[in-house]
Amino acid sequence: MQAGASSVQKQKAISKKRPLRLLRAIAGIFFLAVCSFVVASVLLIGILRFIHPPTSAFMVKRQLDGLFHADKSARIQYQWVDWEFISLHMALAVVASEDQKFPEHRGFDFQSMREALEERRTSGRVRGASTITQQTAKNLFLWEGRSFVRKGFEAWFTAFMELLWPKRRILEVYLNIAEFGDGIYGVHAAARIFFNKEPSELTRREAALMAAVLPSPKRFSVVTPSAYIQQRTRQIERQMLNLGASHLNQI
Repeated sequence: MQAGASSVQKQKAISKKRPLRLLRAIAGIFFLAVCSFVVASVLLIGILRFIHPPTSAFMVKRQLDGLFHADKSARIQYQWVDWEFISLHMALAVVASEDQKFPEHRGFDFQSMREALEERRTSGRVRGASTITQQTAKNLFLWEGRSFVRKGFEAWFTAFMELLWPKRRILEVYLNIAEFGDGIYGVHAAARIFFNKEPSELTRREAALMAAVLPSPKRFSVVTPSAYIQQRTRQIERQMLNLGASHLNQI
């Protein structure tokens, strides 16, 4: 009887340990996955400081949509161009329109975030407060949409891009992967298609017009700009003049 009771107690002890072992195994797998993600993402960001990205997450998604839905309109137009072959007007235009504090902040404009949250609370209007670094991180590594999960990943990549890349590299990558029209990615493809020019030849007006459509390149057009886009273009030109080319000397 004692041997039988002892056996039952052992079985109960083993049964109690099984959930604990399972939890430990799950925790170990989770820890390994997190460590792998951290190492892989930091390594990738470090490599892309020196190697030009052949594509971006947004471009890959568009290509996959075309592959699975047999949609020929899902093709992309993209060609990398180095910083020295991009008009300074273009660089200044996106800073003037998207993120005037770009040379100063470390990836996040907390004042703009607070203002956007307050505006949403008081008027219900939703407006973006993302910096150029955040937009580059999103376009290069992530997916479209609004969620806390995506924002968390965006913050992670933004922080390490600011840590590992100089400002000029961030702006160079942004200008090369931003979508300026439906399926038109980067300043090289946009300059050739819209103006039949090299990116280095873009004028202040042309650069401002291209920057004006960036918030919604599928909705707005560089070729047939609406009255709103024309007004926004003039505003960006004024901001470019106010900032001056010396604004880019800080990066």
